Amino acid sequence: MKDTAAPSPEAIRVDELHKSFGAHHVLKGVSLRACEGDVVAIIGGSGSGKSTMLRCINFLETPSSGRISIGGEDVAMRPDGSPLNRKQIERLRQSLGMVFQSFNLWTHRTVLENLIEVPVHVLKTPKDEAIARARKLLARVGLAEKEGAYPAFMSGGQQQRAAIARALCMEPRAMLFDEPTSALDPELVGEVLQVIRGLADEGRTMVLVTHEMKFAREVASHVIYLHNGLIEEQGPPDQLFGAPKSERLKQFLKSVA
Repeated sequence: MKDTAAPSPEAIRVDELHKSFGAHHVLKGVSLRACEGDVVAIIGGSGSGKSTMLRCINFLETPSSGRISIGGEDVAMRPDGSPLNRKQIERLRQSLGMVFQSFNLWTHRTVLENLIEVPVHVLKTPKDEAIARARKLLARVGLAEKEGAYPAFMSGGQQQRAAIARALCMEPRAMLFDEPTSALDPELVGEVLQVIRGLADEGRTMVLVTHEMKFAREVASHVIYLHNGLIEEQGPPDQLFGAPKSERLKQFLKSVA
């Protein structure tokens, strides 16, 4: 019988992360921990540092200082936060699937070609194997019939679902979502959230920046509320959404209700 008390291995850990753009101090010592199977939702107003925090985790932005660990492996960083070992960054980045606000699909390639490009050319996966996996993932996100389509001929919701499938093709340790529905028309939001919910049900580790509060409450295992580059409050979703302690969080939830 499985020991349910045994803690899950740590997937992502961030300690005392700072990030400045010139004189603008965006992140002021934020920390995050996600174990395997956790869904951590980051919420907060515009300019609070949510997306910057997510982008620092996979070094799309270079932290100013702090500590980042992926799968228990510390990222080697200089005192100014810049990576010491670029090959380590490239390797660890492959274990993090990133889904952006904009879909970032290659417009000159079909959906299937989008999905197999990195596995074949970066991970050196045999092409037949990459195609089989891509088709399985396209079916998983409801796009089996779109493998030969070009992004321009797909809806925003379909493109974002294809972007999720492309990230999953890397077989990542964790998925990072940066407001994945913010660029979508309202009627298309639900189809993308349904895919993300399915990933959570499968036990996928995810860190999700979102403005979809109802979704965060239902899907997240832990919620972080960022305000002005600091964690104002964090905890289980029922606590944050049902009985917030911070006045700022109370006002924020009223403003987005």
